[in-house]
Amino acid sequence: MSAAQPVTVARQGQHPGGWRRLKALLVLGLCCLLLVLKPSTTLALNDGQQLVVESWRLVNQSYVDPTRFEAIRWKQLRQKALERPISSSDDAYGAIEWMLAPLGDPYTRLLRPSDYTALKASTQGSVSGVGLQLGIRRDDTAIVVIAPLEGSPASEAGIVSGTELLRVDGLSAESLGLEATAARLRGPEGSEVLLELKGPKGPTREAVLKRRRVDLQPVRSRTLEQAGHRLGYLRITQFAEPVPQQVARSLEQLQQQGIEGLVLDLRNNSGGLVSAGLAVADQLLDGAPIVETRNRDGFSDPQQAGRGALYGGPLVTLVNGGTASASEILAGALQDDQRSPLLGGRTFGKGLIQTLISLGGDGSGLAVTVARYVTPSGRDIQNLGIEPDQPLPEPEPLDPGGDNDRWLQLAATALVQQLEATQGQAA
Repeated sequence: MSAAQPVTVARQGQHPGGWRRLKALLVLGLCCLLLVLKPSTTLALNDGQQLVVESWRLVNQSYVDPTRFEAIRWKQLRQKALERPISSSDDAYGAIEWMLAPLGDPYTRLLRPSDYTALKASTQGSVSGVGLQLGIRRDDTAIVVIAPLEGSPASEAGIVSGTELLRVDGLSAESLGLEATAARLRGPEGSEVLLELKGPKGPTREAVLKRRRVDLQPVRSRTLEQAGHRLGYLRITQFAEPVPQQVARSLEQLQQQGIEGLVLDLRNNSGGLVSAGLAVADQLLDGAPIVETRNRDGFSDPQQAGRGALYGGPLVTLVNGGTASASEILAGALQDDQRSPLLGGRTFGKGLIQTLISLGGDGSGLAVTVARYVTPSGRDIQNLGIEPDQPLPEPEPLDPGGDNDRWLQLAATALVQQLEATQGQAA
């Protein structure tokens, strides 16, 4: 019993020295425990984990709808993403894509190095690839060639509009989908890609194309003769950096050639740089409103054209389901300001604006939705699109601007009617 007495006495407070020794042991034990635990909470993140954290931070500070974060438990998603095994760049990319998926926004996405490089190159008006413009045939979702770019490997291989692209390097194009198929056609200069093709009226064949730098030719123009009138034709396939300057030169040249009116073709223009689209709108609108953007804080930023226009004459505009984003901003402004009727098909319906952000040394990046836009009359066209003033009959021409483009012929006829009606009023 005597051996147990010191513990009993210390518990009852009758031996202060024993209690002090016990407290010292407890403090020492606690310190040891903290020393053991501390390293696990301060371990440095590896490069892949840092990429995940940086992606989360960038989206967190700039995404257009922060109320969405609470609904998807955004902070918890970051922690769960970091709990995944991340030992390589591919692991990090997978974790980031997993983390972004609950946002439900396909435009806020990770861009792997090859995709980020290709996207930046396309905004500058060129890309390394084979020079095919692709679309989806509505009746059966097949991937078809809209047109080969002039002077491209595809054009030199004799690939014509309406050709169905069956496989890319052995993979089904229809299964890949439009975006993934287009991405597989791009690649380093000098590399080769195997295509399986089915011509509009010919048999199935294979073609091996060597990729090279291709000028996307986002702006093309020429004159048209219609019912005794000289018209201008201006096609913009993308809003890349050089587009505003190219459009300005084309408009000046067309007017020097004595055009009476202009057909503006925005078909299959999927967008690009919003700033380029605004600059083109400024050349066609005289002091009229262009668009209103609304950011995550609810602030509105109306954009208005400057006084004077590079071209102020009669105008009709062609649009279709491939007209999206920045080209819809332009089309919506032309329609709302009664500057130009829209002819063709309903536009795509992308009323969101993204910014591109580099993620650092590995060459990857993020596309993040940072704002919404509405047309001058206040229309939010996200997922709705813009209905043309004059729908044109199906089937839609596969070669916009080509010799057999019925929609262009109908647009030219509508422009002539507009000219003659104006001349009749003046008389």
